Amino acid sequence: MKINYLVIPLIVFFVSFLGGQLTSSGMDWYKTIKLPSWTPPGYVIGLVWTVIFILAAISVILIWNKLDRTSNFNWIISIFILNALLNIFWSYLFFYQGQIGFAIIEAGLLALSVLALIVLIWPVYKLAAILLIPYVGWVSFATFLTYSIWILNK
Repeated sequence: MKINYLVIPLIVFFVSFLGGQLTSSGMDWYKTIKLPSWTPPGYVIGLVWTVIFILAAISVILIWNKLDRTSNFNWIISIFILNALLNIFWSYLFFYQGQIGFAIIEAGLLALSVLALIVLIWPVYKLAAILLIPYVGWVSFATFLTYSIWILNK
């Protein structure tokens, strides 16, 4: 068994765990703000993120095993790392800091990082790119939801 089959899921779990901790820390504040009527319930959001993280982990493993260690590989892995940091940072901005306006911008950057991954991975390994499509869709939705929350609470 290759070590990346253990290390990559552990890294993805750590990103998920840290984001979850930051989210939990801001739930008292979150319960006081106005939300659009179409805001998904927490259990749906948690389920969607779980699926997205699983698909992203599989995508990284596929790319890690497929690509030679070229500059394209380095770019893709660097963007995956940037994406993980952006994912955590959104939870920090939105829930921990309550900075909805900055969280909108950050969510847009997060969506762009996923889109960049899809574009870079597509020519090399279509399945790995396809696994990220739900991620870019969800983050785009989350960006619009964040914007809607900002409008309701400014």
